Amino acid sequence: MKTSWYREPWAWLVFGLPFVSLISGTTFYIIANSNPDTVVVGDYYKKGKAINFQVSKVKLAQKLGMRFALRTEGNNLIIKPTGIEKTFPLLNIDFVHPTLEAHDFKLTLTPDANGNFRHYFEEPINGKWKITLSSFENKWKIQDTIGLPQSDFIELIPDPTKVQ
Repeated sequence: MKTSWYREPWAWLVFGLPFVSLISGTTFYIIANSNPDTVVVGDYYKKGKAINFQVSKVKLAQKLGMRFALRTEGNNLIIKPTGIEKTFPLLNIDFVHPTLEAHDFKLTLTPDANGNFRHYFEEPINGKWKITLSSFENKWKIQDTIGLPQSDFIELIPDPTKVQ
């Protein structure tokens, strides 16, 4: 006795697998083209030169003997120069959150009578932060990753291996 082709399981297997593959491939193609990956670095040569420039700023800070100590007391941030007896009219500080770009902020601080830089935050800052200290002229810089709050002073020293 002969049965119809559509009642045979092998017929569905032979026709079904290529059909499912065709539908899956078309779906993946549409998804891949509607959400393209961003290029990591468009011009890697310029990016490499920029990294070298940043390293030279850290090496200059190292050569000048720049060092700072950072501490938080409640909502107060205190940064004091420890490595050089020079006074700075302004100090730029960039706080970069590792995962939440909306939390990034910049400060420009002037020294108090003791030469320390202070800032009062409305809300306490907690968690891991990448901090960049630089001169107002942006000739040197110091970068480090720290966890806040800190009741003890943290030494911020120039280290070319921490440049990003």
